[in-house]
Amino acid sequence: MLSLLRRTVLASFLAMSPAPNNRQVSETPITVRGPELDSFGHVNHAVFLNYLEHGRFEALEKSGLSWSELDETGRSIFVVRIEVDYLEEAKRGQQLLVRTWAQSFRRTSMVLGQEIVREEAPQSVVVQAAVTAVWIGANRKPQRVPEEVQRGLLGDLNNLQNLD
Repeated sequence: MLSLLRRTVLASFLAMSPAPNNRQVSETPITVRGPELDSFGHVNHAVFLNYLEHGRFEALEKSGLSWSELDETGRSIFVVRIEVDYLEEAKRGQQLLVRTWAQSFRRTSMVLGQEIVREEAPQSVVVQAAVTAVWIGANRKPQRVPEEVQRGLLGDLNNLQNLD
């Protein structure tokens, strides 16, 4: 049974895009804390969503977009879809890295690829995710993904991928 489950999860994992070598990848360190564990002694699945969100906002900060800028401009970023594969468990005290990269851009949305790996063994993927987010303007309607965000996440204006 476990073998079948592992094969199913692995097939789903392989369908998601791994961190690309040709893209800028943001890394955010996380230390697993006791209150984040469930009754089985490992990180609760919902806590991983918080880790991923923290990694996304750290990636945006590193690319030049701050919370204060979002507040000042009245812009928001709404997650409209998230696909997550849980591949391994994480336990209290473990050091993890949330890796975040831009997978694609459309007019008003972007897809960010994310994975959580063990800091001491980055080839050991704990969680793999694809997150679709829509940019919302001050008028509370979808707006174009800001070009500076695309540049910041990709690290190079020549790599912009507007997929209207």
